[in-house]
Amino acid sequence: MLPDEPRPPADGVQASTPEAVTPGCYRHPQTPTGISCTRCGRPVCPSCMVPASVGFQCPECVSGAHAQVRRPTTRYGGALTADGALVTKVLIGINVAVFVLAAYVFSPWLVQDWSLFSAGRAIPGGPGGVADGPGQWYRLLTATFLHVQVWHIGFNMLALWWTGPVLEAVLGRARFLGLYLLSGLAGSAFAFLVAGNLMNSVGASGAIYGLFGATLVLQIRTRSPIGPVMALLVFNLILTFSMSGIDWRAHVGGLVVGALTAVGLMFAPRERRGPVQALTMAGALAVVLAMVLIGMARYGA
Repeated sequence: MLPDEPRPPADGVQASTPEAVTPGCYRHPQTPTGISCTRCGRPVCPSCMVPASVGFQCPECVSGAHAQVRRPTTRYGGALTADGALVTKVLIGINVAVFVLAAYVFSPWLVQDWSLFSAGRAIPGGPGGVADGPGQWYRLLTATFLHVQVWHIGFNMLALWWTGPVLEAVLGRARFLGLYLLSGLAGSAFAFLVAGNLMNSVGASGAIYGLFGATLVLQIRTRSPIGPVMALLVFNLILTFSMSGIDWRAHVGGLVVGALTAVGLMFAPRERRGPVQALTMAGALAVVLAMVLIGMARYGA
């Protein structure tokens, strides 16, 4: 039995076929489009389509892909930057600039006004300087950028250049700057706590010793040889306690707080790194404030 042959439509009229309907953009339904997102398949109009390596994608897929991309960070969570020693260079520049201003432009006013000077209430005319109250506490920071002798700033900046870039590269700019400033403040605060009845001190040594301590912690954390760092640290401590005119209190305060801060920054568990590091730096700042308040109770008005 043969299949029926197709019959022509009656009256010579051809049969109609349904027309293909062009879909509208998923964001602009009134705009027909023949392009679909290569990731989700939704239709996208020229206003919404985003060029991709193959075809086009919709804005939602593109934003979702960006959110899933993990931004590269330093070893301990800082933002990865092209120049891993920028903060170190800026700190060196600030120290040198302040040295020039203090020695040749605003001498002797700048040294007198920015030094870590303190005279307790037991001193005639006291309290003065840091012991005089919060209005003078800025000296705890400004003194860390102030140097008088060329050899003093030369040695400190050489040490900063030796330790700074390595720590900045693994911590990131913000964490490294926080470590430096907290170490310097801790050195000033401990010096005030111990000798705030009558003292006058300048220099970045507290911050530098904090970097020494952090470098030692880094060597331990990465299981690297600690011999060279320990030798440098011991040598400097011998100089600290054997030479006159060196404020050992600032060195010890910066060293201890810098090392402890580095422990919190470098040993923080990866899954809770941000909160632990933030609490570490807040805790170091609280220790600085506590030393200043105890010193005020001893020497202040």
